[in-house]
Amino acid sequence: MNKLLRKVAILGTGFVGSSTAYALINQGICDELLLIDMKQEKAVGESLDLIHCMDFLPSRTKVYTGSIQDTTDVDIIIVSAGPPPNENQTRLDTLETGAHIMNDTIPRIMKTGFNGIFLIATNPVDIITYHIWKLSGLPRHQVIGTGTSIDSSRLKTYLAQILDIDVRSIQAYTMGEHGDSQFAVWSHCTIGGKPLLEILDEKPHLATKLDLDDTVEKVKRVGFEILKRKGTTYYGIGNALAYFTTQILNDSQQTLPASCILDGEYGEKSIATGVPGKISRNGIQDIVELNFSEQEKQLFRHSNTVLRDYMRRIGY
Repeated sequence: MNKLLRKVAILGTGFVGSSTAYALINQGICDELLLIDMKQEKAVGESLDLIHCMDFLPSRTKVYTGSIQDTTDVDIIIVSAGPPPNENQTRLDTLETGAHIMNDTIPRIMKTGFNGIFLIATNPVDIITYHIWKLSGLPRHQVIGTGTSIDSSRLKTYLAQILDIDVRSIQAYTMGEHGDSQFAVWSHCTIGGKPLLEILDEKPHLATKLDLDDTVEKVKRVGFEILKRKGTTYYGIGNALAYFTTQILNDSQQTLPASCILDGEYGEKSIATGVPGKISRNGIQDIVELNFSEQEKQLFRHSNTVLRDYMRRIGY
């Protein structure tokens, strides 16, 4: 009996990569998991630790280490290589280091014949996503950044706490840069299917509890609050990467906020930025174009301008 194996590789086994690997095996998302790191012994150590989980899991994942040469037939390469920002930096300040890593690794991956999907978390994720697309020569739907997925989750978490409702009853996005210029799309935020702005109009007491601008600022800064206390973030983004992997391998058709390469959508070209995208086995099957308010249009343009200013640093 032939079985189609679901193979995933993780490039970079630091905190994010190892947390992603742990989420993948605990959820039984793939059949084989390849770990690659410039520090080979680090990857070996992580693989040994993960293998010792198998006796306590409901399904078995083959976990092993290797090199870029082993990526030929993997379905998804999760890219998490690169340093986190320091406490006095933004994610954009890590651009040159991340771009240098990709300049070295992506062409070598493509020489193996790899034709799967790149799923990217390396910061600044929007610009690194675009850079990997250009380096790889793959169709744009096969190169996906996690974008504002973790930010949108954080936004929903804050709203759930303030409104005392299950986070899964909330539909909300932040869009644009995964960074300081992101914005919340309040015009499309719903609570149990009802627009949040309508709820706030009907229930003024809630409006006194929920300051929309302050909530967005908390979403922007919470990653650095975590960084200040424990060095970097990894559990949230690790689970986000595992979730994206599940949706791709299962051909879910679910719409998720992601860093997508635009070619005319929202009037934008030659940029990767955070927008809702429909996820399929082939990557980004479709980009959902929301009808922004006038203020949201301005915020989206501003965020993309910030990204383009930094893209020039690496030649775009």
